[in-house]
Amino acid sequence: MTRLRARRHSTRDVIVLTVGLGIAITVNVAFIWGPTLASVALSGTDWNGISELRWVGGENYHDLATSYPPFWTAVRNNVLWLAFLGLVATPFGLFCAVLLDRRIRFSRIYQGALYMPVVLSLAVVGFIAQLVYSQDYGVLNAVTGMGTDWLGDPSVNIWVVMVAAAWRHVGYVMIIYLAGLKAVDPALKEAAAIDGASETQAFFRVVFPTLRPINVIVLVITVIEALRAFDIVYAINKGRNGLELLSVLVTENIVGEASRIGFGSAIAVVLLVISMGFIVVYLTQLFREER
Repeated sequence: MTRLRARRHSTRDVIVLTVGLGIAITVNVAFIWGPTLASVALSGTDWNGISELRWVGGENYHDLATSYPPFWTAVRNNVLWLAFLGLVATPFGLFCAVLLDRRIRFSRIYQGALYMPVVLSLAVVGFIAQLVYSQDYGVLNAVTGMGTDWLGDPSVNIWVVMVAAAWRHVGYVMIIYLAGLKAVDPALKEAAAIDGASETQAFFRVVFPTLRPINVIVLVITVIEALRAFDIVYAINKGRNGLELLSVLVTENIVGEASRIGFGSAIAVVLLVISMGFIVVYLTQLFREER
């Protein structure tokens, strides 16, 4: 009878593992879980960074919902942002990836052009948006002869800014899906073609189901990109006049002149719950399907 002997780690192995895991765990706790748990705890206080902590329970959340008008505007804008990236920018990025995967002429040039915005920060995208949409010196008004205040009109500015953000998001999604499409076994497409399936049927019934792991990654990235959006609106008008976002409200209340750390932490917790809600629901459904 053969006995399986467990491999004994040397002292050097133990030290390397301890140091490696220790650093990773310390950084994770210090910069992710620590601030997250601190925000949850502080959201039940009225702390301003100077006075003593005073527990107020759910008062901050009640004030958010009843007496802080920018909150609901920010929630609406974040939901719109997520919907626009998820239902418009992401499918368009997938569409571009499918076209480039067919090795059309000049595909390398198209791929580079579509991916180029990804290397730009959202703050830079915000400055570019001002050059395009500005009422006085914007390219759009200069070309069309219109005098629309694209960035100053609260009923319009959120949409044009989302288009600018989607310009960057499309390239990101495209490159991820393109990598996934390259990994699909060509034999699957050939088998579908032999069975008489059209290219569209082969994609949705054969290729797309194999991209399920990529879909999870893209979903998580899309949710994170939509809910952490801050730079672009802050660069345009500091997230005001129709461009309110939850991330901007968190910054204004915690770092701004108000210095309402407890109140800002409550907004941060709401943002955390919204982001976790989308991801948990989708992953739960995905795991159930796999079982």
